[in-house]
Amino acid sequence: MAKVKKQFFCNNCGASSPKWVGKCPSCNEWNTYVEEVLVKGDKKEERRTWREANQRKATPVLIQEIKAGDTQRIVTTDEELNRVLGGGIVNGSLVLIGGQPGIGKSTLMLQIALELSKKVLYVSGEESEEQIKMRAERTGMSNTECYVMNETNTQQIFKHFKELKPAIMVVDSIQTLSSPHLDSTPGSVSQIRECAGELQRLAKETNTPVFIIGHITKDGSIAGPKLLEHIVDTVLQFEGDHHHTYRILRTIKNRFGSTSELGIYEMRGTGLHQISNPSELLLSQKEEELSGSAVAATIEGMRPMLIETQALVSTAVYGTPQRSATGFDLRRLSMLLAVLEKRCGFKFGMTDVFLNIAGGIKVDDPAIDLAIVSALISSLQDIAIPSDVCLAGEVGLSGEIRAVNRIDQRIREADRLGFKHIFISKYNMKGLDANDFNLKIHAIGKVEELYEQLFS
Repeated sequence: MAKVKKQFFCNNCGASSPKWVGKCPSCNEWNTYVEEVLVKGDKKEERRTWREANQRKATPVLIQEIKAGDTQRIVTTDEELNRVLGGGIVNGSLVLIGGQPGIGKSTLMLQIALELSKKVLYVSGEESEEQIKMRAERTGMSNTECYVMNETNTQQIFKHFKELKPAIMVVDSIQTLSSPHLDSTPGSVSQIRECAGELQRLAKETNTPVFIIGHITKDGSIAGPKLLEHIVDTVLQFEGDHHHTYRILRTIKNRFGSTSELGIYEMRGTGLHQISNPSELLLSQKEEELSGSAVAATIEGMRPMLIETQALVSTAVYGTPQRSATGFDLRRLSMLLAVLEKRCGFKFGMTDVFLNIAGGIKVDDPAIDLAIVSALISSLQDIAIPSDVCLAGEVGLSGEIRAVNRIDQRIREADRLGFKHIFISKYNMKGLDANDFNLKIHAIGKVEELYEQLFS
């Protein structure tokens, strides 16, 4: 009887061990090792033969002899996807898209498959062909060369891939695939690693871009070993709140472009629609000026955006003040409150503070500090900030207003949307000509100056 080979794998980082250990030596997580059946004795030779047959021989080449050329890309009709990928889909790339269940990952990839005027193979291990057809009819798009296949065996997928020779392949999802060379269950650490490795070899050897959809865990990270994110060329995170219609496509890793890009979509009954001008949607339409609201000029990747920050400061009823932030780092909010109390004399010690970024998006740009400080002061003193005022600046621990990058793009975006005033750091005025803009630029150096000019 052939001997069965077993091994223990960490569900968090993918590290392996011949025996069970309580604490993973690689990621220091507890109780993450699970036992998996790797390869039975009769399949060991088969797997080695398959790898040798599919292995491409390589020879060392001098770096001076390598011809550097422009990366060939497939430009889609989806400008948001082109932006986050760095200009389009790179041939031979392996792209991983992760997100919460029901957020729209499959809808996004099906729309891309239907919009392209190329031969596309859409492989689904979760939905039937009829379900995919129903979703395609809702979007109202069509592609005469889009092939749909319901399969989870990687060898069968590769067989049909060689017959069709598509320009792009989409796999939904990596957790449902299984390789016949392993006996572990689909979705296990070893299966995800093996299937991802096979898809990577397929993409590189055939120069075909492959999109992989992946599930995420309850803490928001992509399910499976961290090795999965190291194998792929690009990792995209599809975010959004089920109570909001907006969806955000972020770049977590990109070997062919910037990792700070962002794409915004709106979920409708007919599918996902691109948002080319998010500033107008993220700014609320108020009939009257209310306290606790300020507009910040932020930048995500190469795109300037104006977003609304909302703050509510009220007396702590139960004695213990609450601190809550939606779309913003709670620790940075505590720091800004400490600066306002220490440097400016505002009393937030016995008040509840609630902060919200309108539109359900998350922002980590330091230039939003000035708008948050203004919203907090406005709510504390119940003084409304004029609706034609915009702010952009980072607040330091001593209460100084620090300069932020690409200030000219922020001012130009505020000017385009009709704002009349913008408050920035005085250290940003170097090399900046105020006559180039129609709005008035207020240069300040301290939070006290902001209070004197905006609330006096």
